[in-house]
Parts: sequence; structure tokens; C-alpha cells
Amino acid sequence: MADNKKLVAEITSMDEDFTQWYTDVCIKADLVSYSNIKGCMVIKPAGYAIWELIQKHLDARFKETGVQNAYLPMFIPESLLQKEKDHVEGFAPEVAWVTHGGLEPLAERYCVRPTSETLFCDYYKGEIHSYKDLPQVLNQWCSVVRWEKETRPFLRSREFLWQEGHTAHATFEEAEERTQQMLNVYADFLENDMAIPVIKGQKTDKEKFAGAEATYTVEALMHDGRALQSATSHNFGDGFAKAFGIQYAGKDNQLHYVNQTSWGLTTRTIGAMIMVHGDNSGLVVPPKIAPIQVVVIPIQQKKEGVLDAAYDIVKSLSAFRVKTDDTDRTPGYKFSEQEMRGIPIRVEIGPKDLEAGKCVLVRRDTREKIECAISDVPVKVGELLDQIQKDMFDRAKKHLEDHTFTAHNKDEFAEAFKETKGFVKAMWCGCRECEDKIKEDYNVTSRCIPFEQENFSDTCVVCGKPATKMVYWGRAY
Repeated sequence: MADNKKLVAEITSMDEDFTQWYTDVCIKADLVSYSNIKGCMVIKPAGYAIWELIQKHLDARFKETGVQNAYLPMFIPESLLQKEKDHVEGFAPEVAWVTHGGLEPLAERYCVRPTSETLFCDYYKGEIHSYKDLPQVLNQWCSVVRWEKETRPFLRSREFLWQEGHTAHATFEEAEERTQQMLNVYADFLENDMAIPVIKGQKTDKEKFAGAEATYTVEALMHDGRALQSATSHNFGDGFAKAFGIQYAGKDNQLHYVNQTSWGLTTRTIGAMIMVHGDNSGLVVPPKIAPIQVVVIPIQQKKEGVLDAAYDIVKSLSAFRVKTDDTDRTPGYKFSEQEMRGIPIRVEIGPKDLEAGKCVLVRRDTREKIECAISDVPVKVGELLDQIQKDMFDRAKKHLEDHTFTAHNKDEFAEAFKETKGFVKAMWCGCRECEDKIKEDYNVTSRCIPFEQENFSDTCVVCGKPATKMVYWGRAY
């Protein structure tokens, strides 16, 4: 048990220091390690395995909607980046530049992609000529570079992994339909696979993506009451098309500019999973994206028949992602490691269990112990994994609901943000000045204008003028 206590003791309590708890979990659960490149992380096999499952589930959803994968260069010539003024201004502070090829200075600087709108525009200009070439619905899985000043594993790093979808359509309405469709894909994935409830809505003009007509977002609430933008989808209208000259001949034999979208989700989703579901013992991973769903731990494994029984149980669970821990470490250490890594179920089998023809199943999320006949393990494990997935979402949903508050006036709004409690719903007049005032006074940003609107006051929470929208506000990562 000493090893067990030492392993967990190295994680700071989330109530003591949530930021340190988060970092401790990332490191101790073996998800990442620091690199000698400042602001960049090494995603270790345990962390990358989660990303692989995120890719697998999300990519399948994309393809069901007609998306095809492609891959474009990582370098963007400066002249190409400059073609869309708002876009380049939005990313200028974060761009990393390549100035030399080998020992020779380049005739033109290349930036390492912070995002690929300009590259896709350049590509589409050569591919789209007629309405028959539309729509174009492409996605790429890649890394991007943004020179962040402050970094944290998964949440913010100078290089990170993501997918970025880029589509071109004949009309604004078709682009809008795709934009909303992909937002719904993200929401479905986050809620059903990651067990993370989200608020869907539109970003204000201040918070929307540089160069977009409209940005839509799914916002999640972390355990510490801070918000996390979990995925976004943007409708560009024909702004990029006009900047890059992307036109097509319509059925009317006239030239028209295409309408475009982009949408993306990153490895920060792993950070969201940690902060929504984790506890003081480490990770709690939703079964659908758990690289290992079940670990079988033999107790007193040198006793006759115990190890063979453990291997037989593993074979019977071939429909699941399963492993056995047959190392010579103590059972207490193995239990602690299973909890640290967030494996949804552990199966304990020892000499007395074997004699009785049963074993013990232990849920990671609740630590509930369930006796089970060895012959019933496959069915029971399947039922438990489904129940754990559902229960994790329900708990996160309750946390979201319990930490969402309504501010009817300025005093209630100020009171709500004396500490970081969660989301605060408040009415807004739509003026940028009031949005800026809220950020200045409370260090709070608008998270989204939710699609599901409420009207609980006729006046803006800041200026008292007539309100036009209800907005979710919060402190965010």
C-alpha cells in the first residue's frame, strides 16, 4: 500500500490548486512530457492513443456527411497570407516565420500554418470552375503552430494537433447549412463519445474568427467553473473568395463567387476530458474513447490457476479493448495505476474468487465493486461500460446545470463573478462597448449567444438599454 499512497500523493488536490492538479494528472498519467522546445509538448503513447480514438470517432462522423480527407502544405507564402486583410491581422501576433532554406535566405518569407484557409483558397481557385465542381467538402488532420506566450499541456501549446475542415459552396445558404451541420457533429461527438455536455451558440462579432461572417461554438464547463471553447464552425460567406478570386460559372452562365466554411477541433479536447471527468486519483476516461476499457488484475498471481484464469478472462473480453497487468508489482500499486490512467473497469481475480467461480468488477468512476460469475463477465462488462458512459455524462450535465446562474441585473452579475463559479446568463444590448466593459471590470468574456434563447429581462446587464440577446458569460481557458 505504500507504493499506492506514493503514486496518488504526487497529485495535488484539485481543491488545493486546480491548475497544478491538472498538470500533475497530465504528467503522472503518462499523457505528455515536456520537450526542450519551449511551449511544445511530447504527446506520449497513452495520450496519443486517446487522440487516435478521437480521430477515429470524429472522422467516421465526418465521412457520413460526405467529407473527404486531404493534406495541404504546412508552409504559407507571406504574399498568400496577406490576401485576406482581417484574417492576417487576426493571426499576425501568433505566426512563426521561416526565413531561410538551408543556408540561403528565402526570397519570400513562409509562415508555418497557424490555420489553412489561405492554402485551401489557393487550391480551390484552381479546382473550381463550374457549378458542377461544387460543393467541395475537404478536411485535413495535421498540426499547426501558433506562438503562444503562455502554454499548458493540451490546452495551449505552440504546436498542436487538430483537424480543419474547409468547404466551398454555390450559395451562402448552402455554406450556412454546412456550418451548422458540422457544429452539430461536434456537439454529438462531445456529448455521446466524450460524455461532455455543451452549450451551442454563436460567437459575438468581437469573438468571432478573423475573416468570418459568423462563428458558431460549442462551449463546455470545466470542474473548476471555467469555460472551454471545445470546437468551432465558421461561415465565411464570399469574403475569402473575393480576396482570392474563386469564381464559378453558374447554371445561368454568369460568374459567381463561392461561399466557404471552415471548422475545427483540437487536442485541447483531451484537456477538456481531464478537467470535466478527472478526480484526485487521476484520469477518468469515458469508455468510448478509453484506449484500454478493461484491465484484468490477478491477485496472488503465483497461486496455481490464478494467472491462467486472468488470461482466460482477457480472451473472453476480445470484443473490448482489454489488457492484463501480470507484472510483479503489488495489487495496491496496480489498482492505483489503473485509477491514475482512468481505465473504466478493472477485473480482480484471486485464489478465493477462482475457487468460487467468480471475480470482482470495479468501476473507475464510482469505485463500486460488483461480484460477477466468471462466465458472465463479457455481458456484465458490456452493460457496465454503457452505464459508465451514461453516468459520466449525467454527472457532468448536472455539474453544468448546478453551475449555470442567471443575472437579472448588474448587481447580480457582479456578485456572480466575485469568484469563478461557472456560466452566468445575462441579457445584452449587442453593443461592443458593453462587452468590452464586462471584460474590463470582471475579467469575463462572452462565451456564446445560445441558440436556445431566454428572455428574463428587457434591459442590458451593463448599460440598462433595451436588451437584444441572452448571452452566456464566463471565465475561460
